[in-house]
Amino acid sequence: MAEALPLCYHGAISRKACEDLLGKKNKDGAYLIRDSETIQGAMCLCVYKNKVVYTYRLLRTHSGEYTLMVAEGLKETPFKNLDDLVRHFKQKNQGLAMHLRHCVRRKTAILKKTQKQAEADKLGSASDSCDDYVEPLPY
Repeated sequence: MAEALPLCYHGAISRKACEDLLGKKNKDGAYLIRDSETIQGAMCLCVYKNKVVYTYRLLRTHSGEYTLMVAEGLKETPFKNLDDLVRHFKQKNQGLAMHLRHCVRRKTAILKKTQKQAEADKLGSASDSCDDYVEPLPY
């Protein structure tokens, strides 16, 4: 049975739609999670600060844990689920431009993909070279 994802997860919304939602909230620390437009199966943690949206790439490990993509040489921290990841980055000084403060909630229910759907997504992965993503700073 599929589990419901956190309310901050908006699914396959565009970068522009994401920026519009966060801009409408207009609060430093406003955040949401969306599907990546460039890497199938990856997600983006988007955080608003000083009228700028910072986008961090979230990856899913083979064991099903979530990690925030970090600069080469830094250790990635695995999280059992998205709620744990969000809870961690609500703390100050964890390497994001701004700690997570204001959840931008989606309006409809979204269910997690089945394991079979996730595996199909991995097979169709696109190139991960995109200059629009930022890497967290060491903490």
